[in-house]
Amino acid sequence: MTTSELTTVGTAGSGSADGTIGTPDVNGGGAHRGRAVLSVLDLAGVGVGQSLGDALAATTALAVRAEELGYRRFWVAEHHGMPAVASSAPAVLIAHLAANTTSIRLGSGGVMLPNHAPMAVAEQFGTLAALYPDRIDLGLGRAPGSDQLAAFALRRGREGANDDFETQVDELQHFLHADFPSEHPFSRIRTTPVSPVPLYILGSSDYGARLAAKLGLPYAFAHHFAGAGGNTGAALDLYRSLFRPSATLAEPYPMIGVTALAAATEEEARFEAGAGALSMVLLRSGRLQEIPTPEQAADYPYSPAERDVLRAMGRTEIIGDAAQVAQGLDELAEHYGVSEMLISTRAHGTPAKLRSMELIAGARAARP
Repeated sequence: MTTSELTTVGTAGSGSADGTIGTPDVNGGGAHRGRAVLSVLDLAGVGVGQSLGDALAATTALAVRAEELGYRRFWVAEHHGMPAVASSAPAVLIAHLAANTTSIRLGSGGVMLPNHAPMAVAEQFGTLAALYPDRIDLGLGRAPGSDQLAAFALRRGREGANDDFETQVDELQHFLHADFPSEHPFSRIRTTPVSPVPLYILGSSDYGARLAAKLGLPYAFAHHFAGAGGNTGAALDLYRSLFRPSATLAEPYPMIGVTALAAATEEEARFEAGAGALSMVLLRSGRLQEIPTPEQAADYPYSPAERDVLRAMGRTEIIGDAAQVAQGLDELAEHYGVSEMLISTRAHGTPAKLRSMELIAGARAARP
């Protein structure tokens, strides 16, 4: 994967699947070369009153619409043991999304590599890449994506996997390219199929920044949940300062995850965003449940401590009408100097997410 492959904006978005003309292209069809690319990060959220099937069908609809609107890529994240999240098996979900789209890049944001054997991940994503050439990304994280009990169940017999992350990434790269040194015991293993897939390092601390820089890989910082207190700027500055050019990249490719939601008015946007905010408050206090409705969030009796959590989360969110969100995204990208932003929209229902995606695309395409 070259720098140009990372930054070339596709033309998806000039029309919808039914032939509708004039669908806005959120990334400008290449017209705004200095502007950060927008992509989507989805968790296959399960709302109160929805089934897992409903959630997965919603994610599929979002991916189809994101393609029509010109978003660069659509990633799903690995999480376990959470009633509000249906994306526990990214490779399986990506296969389904790829079968229902034609051009948008699809990937993991990310696969939590310590939960898996690198060879298994190489074969899963190699199979995806063989089925859908030049469309599959592999974002890698080192957190469990779960609580400690679920992490133990996932990693049984692999104690210390977090501390071995760099070695796991190295093995994964060699499996993907079938290029282990001849003296390595794994050199006799041939993964099937051998299909190199672009790798991205995800992180919420300086560890991922250092590793991505060392390996010359793109780096995506989790601004949407770890950006408070200057963490985002510090991690990205570290990544840039330590970056070593590689066969993958000649220069750094910094990315961030961003929580954003647009609606017809700022008031409506904040009402819809309340559902996702309450879901995060409940999650952080160990109360696992489906995403509440915005009405439930509006009626919820927040404690002073919970309101502090809301205020902290609000400092990294962009919520408002279409113009406000589009401007906020561009200002955030300029502030941190990022090449790409992955938008995560925390809401209860599919209509709010779809409408937000459309409004952002329209407002972004209209900005000079």
